[in-house]
Amino acid sequence: MALREILKDGDETLRKTSRAVEKIDARVIELLDDMADTMYEAHGIGIAAPQVGVLKRIFVVDIGDGSGLFEFIDPFFLRKEGSQICQEGCLSIPGVWGNVERPEVVEIQATDRYGQTFSIQGEGLMAVCLCHEYDHLEGILFKDKVRGELVQQ
Repeated sequence: MALREILKDGDETLRKTSRAVEKIDARVIELLDDMADTMYEAHGIGIAAPQVGVLKRIFVVDIGDGSGLFEFIDPFFLRKEGSQICQEGCLSIPGVWGNVERPEVVEIQATDRYGQTFSIQGEGLMAVCLCHEYDHLEGILFKDKVRGELVQQ
């Protein structure tokens, strides 16, 4: 496992749409492990493969609520409900925050590192994080959805 460089806003890779994972192999497993290490080292709660320069539909999430690390390969939403506004930041845009409207509840389906399909429901912060990381797979940054001003901290 190794730490990877987190791409910063302005890098064109962050604006590209990611490709599906054709095969879960040793490279994908290594990427998942490296992404988790990189996220934890940067004190984040989620990171997507494009943020480390890999245009694959992969992200990892750990919101720090005791549920642990979740790994998502080729995720898609089964449902989105409600609405919430939450202050978001991003490892690719350090020190910048903004209010973003997201669903209150989401259900997402994905594949895990073992090739098994699973689905989870996320509420509150987990819903925000799942939507935020999924947006990275589409080349969308949270600042594109900010309501009001971005705040430097």
